[in-house]
Amino acid sequence: MATIKSLANGNVGNAEVDTSAFGERHNPVVLREAVLMYEANRRQGTVQTRTRRFVSGTSAKFMRQKGSGRARHGDRRAPIFRGGGVAHGPHPRDFSYSMPKKALTKALQVAVSLKFRDEEVVSWSGASLDKPSTKTVAKALESLGAAPSALIVAPGKVDENIVLSVRNLPYVRAMPATELTAYDLVAHKHLVLLDGALEALAGRVASVPAAAAAEGSE
Repeated sequence: MATIKSLANGNVGNAEVDTSAFGERHNPVVLREAVLMYEANRRQGTVQTRTRRFVSGTSAKFMRQKGSGRARHGDRRAPIFRGGGVAHGPHPRDFSYSMPKKALTKALQVAVSLKFRDEEVVSWSGASLDKPSTKTVAKALESLGAAPSALIVAPGKVDENIVLSVRNLPYVRAMPATELTAYDLVAHKHLVLLDGALEALAGRVASVPAAAAAEGSE
């Protein structure tokens, strides 16, 4: 069990939550590997340098091979000359790769557990907006001590009014628990749980026993 700050009907208090599904001892390596994978998959890989075959200029040998007393050269498109091609430069490539689903689930489990350990989890009960209001959401996060960086998680589809309200908050994002990844948790300082979100997260990691997530932690 853990005690977290809670906001309900405009009043700030404390709430008891069950964190047994996320365990207490984990292997942080799996979280690091997952974050590296998500970062790699975000890379565009569109950087391109011009090698000697792409730069303009004649391909004729500009001086004879022997007899001049100078170094041997072919054409002025060589990398050692000004305006020549780039040697060993980057070229378009695909940086993306994947990890086993079980490992990604473990990483999510570790990330949530660390949020609880660092006391960066809060609860917003009865979060409901009649219309989009960035001011209302910002005030709620301020009351919870979750500003300016927060990840609002709903058990299912996020209320559209909340989605529209956080668009102008640069470090705040709202998403359903079914789409949450370890990278999303690492990228935001605080985790804001709406009603039912904790149970939804616990259900996602239920297939990964806490003991299995702790393998290699010693």
